[in-house]
This record gives sequence, C-alpha cells and structure tokens, in this order.
Amino acid sequence: MEVVFEPTRSFCYKFGRYTVIPEIEAMAELATGVDFRLKDLAQLVINKYLTPEQQQIRLKKAHSEKTDAVHSIVKFFVSFITMEQELFVSQGKGIFRAKTEEDIDDDDVEEAALIDGDEEAAEFEGWVYAFTFPILQRQDAPFPIKIGKTLKDVEDRVAQQCKGSASFDNPVILGKWQVNRVGHTELAVHNVLKARGKWRENVPGVEWFDTTIGEIESILNFVRVT
Repeated sequence: MEVVFEPTRSFCYKFGRYTVIPEIEAMAELATGVDFRLKDLAQLVINKYLTPEQQQIRLKKAHSEKTDAVHSIVKFFVSFITMEQELFVSQGKGIFRAKTEEDIDDDDVEEAALIDGDEEAAEFEGWVYAFTFPILQRQDAPFPIKIGKTLKDVEDRVAQQCKGSASFDNPVILGKWQVNRVGHTELAVHNVLKARGKWRENVPGVEWFDTTIGEIESILNFVRVT
C-alpha cells in the first residue's frame, strides 16, 4: 500500500484511521488474545511508511502556537478512534486486547456491521441521531453537530462514543429519528451537508458538520418521502 506523505494534521488523521488501525487489526498475534500496548503497535506501522525525518516534522495547532510531532499526532488519532469506536478491549493504562466471542453479542455484531458500512446492515431499521456539546451550541446560527446512526439505544450509543473523548462536558442529544434503511439515510444526510460545504473534516472525530437541527430535519424529511 502506497502512502503519500503530507505534513498536515488532516493527513495524520486519515493515515491513522485508514492505514495504521487496519494494519493493527490485521496483526496475527492479536488473534491469540494477548495484551498489547496500542501506541507501540501504532509506532511499528508508522515506521513502515514514514521516515524518521517525516515523523519528527512538527505541525502547528489551529489557533495556537503549540506544535506536535507527526508521529505523536498520528498516535493520538489512533488512540482516540480506538476508544471512540471500542475497537479493542481496554485493559487500562494504554494496554488493550482483541475482542473475543465472550465480548461480543448479536446486537454488537449488527451494530459493528452497520458502522463498518455493511450493505445488509445498512438496510435495517434504526436511528439517525444528532448531538453536540453545550459549549458548541448556538441559538441562531449553525454550530458543530455530530450526525450518526445506530440500531440500538441512541443514548447508549452517544455515551459509548463520548466516554473515550477528551471532553469535560456531557453531550447533548439534539434529535433522534427512527428511519428505514438507516445506513443509506444517514449517508444521504452526510452527502447533502458535504455538498453544501458543511463537513468539519479536520477534527478529532468523524461525522461532524456545521449545521442546525432544522437543516438536518429538512434533509431527512426530503429523503424519507422520495
């Protein structure tokens, strides 16, 4: 697999999400159920694709003079995404193990299939939901809103996503809509908002948009009647 290096935080996020994490998941030794330090395995994958010089390039944070090395930013995103999506079982202090059959029930399998974009799971009835954090809310203007999907309880799904994030506030669920073909419906909402330039791409998370509940509902209403 070829990786075209770019000294940007957007590259670090995409590289961590679409290259580092899949390669860690594919490592044969994880299937034995051994404990592993996530950042150590992430560093092995980083070393495979990036030179020492590329890894040490320091990138400035937005709205700050603080800089971080590329390898540190990639490992931060890998840890964040892993915790947000519960890809492995946390043993504490940065140690994880692969999930076993005992860790997974049927509902979890269906939910994981849905999140991974499985076509059959996308056809299930489920919920499209929207949440944000109190500090981000605005009354009369668009503000950052996370738009996701789930087959299970919305409150549980949002709590699951937020428990691994570095936030000092509780999420606010702004809306939830029960829909048919939940995967396709959520994707339609995302694509309309992306076409309108509302996607917040360079953030430590996915599916965030600068929008309003009114705009989300209008898209959903259009999708559900067409």
